[in-house]
Amino acid sequence: MRYLSAGESHGPGLTVVIDGFPSNLPVSKEYIDEQLRRRQMGYGRGFRQRIETDTVEVTSGIRFGRTLGTPITMNVVNRDFKNWTDRMAVFGEKPEDLKEIYRPRPGHADLAGAIKYDHEDIRNVLERASARNTATIVAAGALAKQLLLQFGIEVTAHVVELCDVVAKDFPDSLDELRARADASEVRCADAGAEAEMIRRIDEAKENGDTVGGIFEVIVRGCPIGLGSYAMPDRKLDGRLAGALMSIQAIKGVEIGLGFEAARRFGSKVHDPIAYANGRYLRATNGAGGLEGGVTNGEDVVVRVAMKPISTLYKPLPSVNMKTKETELAAIERSDYCALPAASVVGENVVAWVIADALIEKLGGDSLEQMQDNYEKYRERVAKR
Repeated sequence: MRYLSAGESHGPGLTVVIDGFPSNLPVSKEYIDEQLRRRQMGYGRGFRQRIETDTVEVTSGIRFGRTLGTPITMNVVNRDFKNWTDRMAVFGEKPEDLKEIYRPRPGHADLAGAIKYDHEDIRNVLERASARNTATIVAAGALAKQLLLQFGIEVTAHVVELCDVVAKDFPDSLDELRARADASEVRCADAGAEAEMIRRIDEAKENGDTVGGIFEVIVRGCPIGLGSYAMPDRKLDGRLAGALMSIQAIKGVEIGLGFEAARRFGSKVHDPIAYANGRYLRATNGAGGLEGGVTNGEDVVVRVAMKPISTLYKPLPSVNMKTKETELAAIERSDYCALPAASVVGENVVAWVIADALIEKLGGDSLEQMQDNYEKYRERVAKR
């Protein structure tokens, strides 16, 4: 399964084309739109979110609410394009009074991208590098989540750190965790930490600064055996890390204990194995549900670090690419904190990777074939 996405942040719209998705999956447009809405929420978002009300338009691959097994095309309209038609016209002459951008922002793709593609106007880079493009990833992930639910697999994300504030009070119930995160302005299930996180965002806004943090994604219900230990590019932990690192502003990914495992003796890291009631069990989950690149039946737990957004309203020093003189970096309309939104993006990215691994494991071109193969696989696992 694969997808290609296209579109610029202030262009006419965003498009994703999905290939390899099984047929006969019942699809809810409302569910996809809800995931897109969740991506736009969160304390610290900028003015752009008041303009855009993202909904998906499906133009291929679905008929009467069920997938056909053929490529699925989904579009998200950029409502703000009407205010940018002169600056982002697809055809025609460039306006003589167009204000081009020559001052790259530290931490952004501006400078490297402009040099790589021989662009003078940095807008040619930032329009595609923008996190606005994560709307396509979320739309694809929303399809994947609907497939996973057919097999009892749930994916949930929540914020665990923002700047220097660390959340610690989490409910044991995944349903309650999800409910608390969804009800929180910063998607944090710890109410006490939430208040401190909001204060950090307010502080950043007052100072023309930005803040990042860490979110956690939990996958419950994965069967044993997704992924592979045999080839490096099929290892599921590597695929998860690569996909999550492709999200804008993500700088680190850890599975289970992650870096903490490097600070402990092995006896305090690895999860003892037991057998009861016809299945293998673990009392702990330091591995984060993955051993050797393969799911082991426990929750898959991934933590993802997001840097502060690169656009600062009190910008850092930069260089004018025309004059080579020192100037302050350009300012683009942006957020003060997009961590809550990033957690929703990460949730859908993980769902996509897990769904891809599930299709790879079960085979079949339709949902029915996958379900038949899944039941047979479960029977085989039970015998072991």
